Amino acid sequence: MGARHYYIYILASRIGGTLYVGVTNDLIRRVGEHKLKLVEGFTKKYDVSRLVYFEIFEDVELAIQREKRLKK
Repeated sequence: MGARHYYIYILASRIGGTLYVGVTNDLIRRVGEHKLKLVEGFTKKYDVSRLVYFEIFEDVELAIQREKRLKK
């Protein structure tokens, strides 16, 4: 079995709109959940579902650290 990957990702509502930063181990599934409004809370409320950026990590702790840095 191959190495597990983790992703930090940034979603936007539109150009110049609201941003959301998250971390996941399945980027395609997670973005799909946001697009289908299956995720309750911030992204559903503000219609944030366009993937505009992502980074790949092999270490979940590094991914979480990067997510925290981006949120600052």
